[in-house]
Amino acid sequence: IQPSVQEAMMEGRPVVALESTIITHGMAYPQNLSMAREVEEIVTTNGAVPATIGILRGRIHVGLTDEELEFLARSKNVIKVSRRDLPYVLSQGLSGGTTVSGTMIAAHKVGIPVFVTGGIGGVHRGGENTLDVSADLTELGRTPVAVVSAGVKSILDIGRTLEYLETQGVCVAAFGESREFPAFFTHHSGFQAPYHIRNEEEAAELIASALGLGLSSGVLIAVPCPQEQAVSGQVIEEAIQQALSEARSKGITGKELTPFMLQKLNELTDGKSLDSNLALIQNNARVGSCIAVALSKLQKARRKGNLPQQEDKTSPQPVVIGGINVDFIAKAQNPVILGGGQTNAGRVRRTFGGVGRNLADCLSRLGQTPLFLSAVGKDEHSESILHYCHHMDMSTVLHLEGRSTATYCAVITSAGELSVGLGDMDIHHQITEQYVSQFKENLCQAPLVCIDGNVPLSTIQYICQLAREHQLSVCYEPTDENKASKPFLSDSWKALTYISPNLQELRAINRTLGNPLPAGIEYSE
Repeated sequence: IQPSVQEAMMEGRPVVALESTIITHGMAYPQNLSMAREVEEIVTTNGAVPATIGILRGRIHVGLTDEELEFLARSKNVIKVSRRDLPYVLSQGLSGGTTVSGTMIAAHKVGIPVFVTGGIGGVHRGGENTLDVSADLTELGRTPVAVVSAGVKSILDIGRTLEYLETQGVCVAAFGESREFPAFFTHHSGFQAPYHIRNEEEAAELIASALGLGLSSGVLIAVPCPQEQAVSGQVIEEAIQQALSEARSKGITGKELTPFMLQKLNELTDGKSLDSNLALIQNNARVGSCIAVALSKLQKARRKGNLPQQEDKTSPQPVVIGGINVDFIAKAQNPVILGGGQTNAGRVRRTFGGVGRNLADCLSRLGQTPLFLSAVGKDEHSESILHYCHHMDMSTVLHLEGRSTATYCAVITSAGELSVGLGDMDIHHQITEQYVSQFKENLCQAPLVCIDGNVPLSTIQYICQLAREHQLSVCYEPTDENKASKPFLSDSWKALTYISPNLQELRAINRTLGNPLPAGIEYSE
C-alpha cells in the first residue's frame, strides 16, 4: 500500500480505488498517462485520496507513484488481470492492469469501500449463445465494494446484464435526475435501473446500509455521462454493429473483444467516443470522490453516536475479548545498531494491532459483526484507532479518561531481528470480569467467543465458567509465552474449544501442566 493511501486509511480519510486496465488496455500512450493523472487530480481536488491499483512485477500495488503509472502506461506486454488471472500473474512475477473484478478484490482486501471506473463489463451481445459474461458481474455478486460507473459499456447487452446483476444480488441504482440506466457513451439505454438515488448523501446512505448488513455483494451506482459529451444513441449503435461485424470476421473474442471494440468505435465516430469516454471517466471520478467523502462523514458521525443506529435483529454474532495496541516499528538501516546514545538511521512506521483487535478485524472483513470488548484511553492514539477501524463495530470498547492506549515499540535490525521491545499495556487490566459480565446475554448466545492472553486471569476464568454452563465454543489465543498459561493455572482450560499457540507458547503451557516434553524437544530459557 502506498504510504499516502495507508496514512489516509489509518486516519479515516476518504479513499477512492481506481482501476488500471484503462491505462494498460483502454488508451494509447501518452493519452492513457495524462488521463490517469487527471483522474487522480480530480479525486484529490474533491477531498479524497486516489488509490490506483495495479500489479507490478508480481506484486499488487494499492496506490501508484507517478513513475509506476508511467511504467504501466508505456508497457506493451502487460496482462489484463481479472480474478482468474491473479494467481498466475503474481506467481510468475508479471505486471498487469487490474479490471473491475481485479480492482474490487484488492480494494476490499485493504478496506476501501468506494471504487470508480468508466464502465463495467457485462453480458456480451449474443451471450445467450456464447456464454461470454464478464467476471465483473460475478465479482459484484461476491465482493462488498461500491462501484461508481457510467453503467454498462454500450457494446454489451444491457438488458441481460441487468438481469444477471439481479441474479447475483447486486443493488443497482441510477444516480442523478433520472432513473434510466445509462449506456456508457449515452444517457439512454431504454432500461430502467431498479433504484434511483439523487445525490452523494443518498449514495453514502445506500453504501453504509449495504456494509452494515454484512452482505457479500457489492453496489453499482450508475452515473450518466455529461450531456454535452454524450454521443447520439443512433450514431453509437450503428458504429457498434459495424465493429461487432468486423470482430466476428477476425475471430476476436474473450477479453480481447472489449479493447478492440472501444478502439474501433473511436475510429468510426471520428474520436467522439473517446472524447465521451474521457468525459465520463472524469465525471465518475468527481461523483465517486464526493460519495466517498459523504460516506466517510457518515461513518464518523455514527461512530460518535450522532446518528441513531438501527437495532440489530440479526442472528447472534461472535464475541471477541482482547487487546488493542498501537505498534511503532523502528527498523535500522544498517546491520549494526549503534549504542551510546547515538542516532541510528532507519525508518519508523505505525501500525494498529492487538490480538483481540486483529481477530475482530478479520471477522469484520469476513462479513461478521463481532461484539468487541476491549479498552483504550482517551488520547490521540484512540482517535487514530477509531478512524482506522471504521469498518468495525467499536461501540462497546471502553474509553477511559486518564489512561493510555496500549502501545508497543520495537527496534529491529536491518535483517529484521528484534533488538529491543518496549510495551505500555497496563490498560488491558481494565478488561475486567465486571465490564465483560455486562454482556452476559450476548456471550451466552454467541456462536464463538474469542479471548486473548492480554485479558486478566479473572476475566478468562469467568468466560470459561460461562462456557461450561452454556456449552459455548471458546477460542483462546495465547498472545505470547508469558501470558499463554493463564487458563492452565486451574481447570479453566478444560472449557476451551480451540487454542492457537506457537511452539514457545505450547512449551510454556506444557510446563504449567507438568507434562513431559516429547522426545527431541527441549525447554528454552
